[in-house]
Amino acid sequence: MADGAAQRKDPHGAYRFKFSLEINGLQVAGFTEVSGLSSEIDVETVSEGGAPAEFKIPKGARYSDITLKRGYIDHTLLQWHQKIIDGKIERKQCTIFLNDNLGKPARSWNIKDAFPIKWEGPSFEANSSNVAFETLVLAHKGVTAGT
Repeated sequence: MADGAAQRKDPHGAYRFKFSLEINGLQVAGFTEVSGLSSEIDVETVSEGGAPAEFKIPKGARYSDITLKRGYIDHTLLQWHQKIIDGKIERKQCTIFLNDNLGKPARSWNIKDAFPIKWEGPSFEANSSNVAFETLVLAHKGVTAGT
């Protein structure tokens, strides 16, 4: 490659990720799906002094809930959700890591002050050999870029 030539950067595979969450000193992992990583700026449309042109000004940010899915292993996520139901709010810092093709973190997103707002247990079907999955939905105070 010649000096000064740009090196091609290919996008990372969406299947190479890790969601990092610690509950009661234990690392909770093994999620098969993480979704809802988004933010949106609310705007207000205003016109200035009767001018025919309108413009927008930012008012604040909104963050989507984060949805996690994993094969049902234990009651850890349900117990965290139950604490919220019982009025004992435990906010957690979470990180989503997107790994490169060698399995090393290439990018990350930090989730601030997350807590569960919905837990859904597995569906059961006698005629199926599917894995029993649980789903946890997290509200939070924002997403920031990590690495």
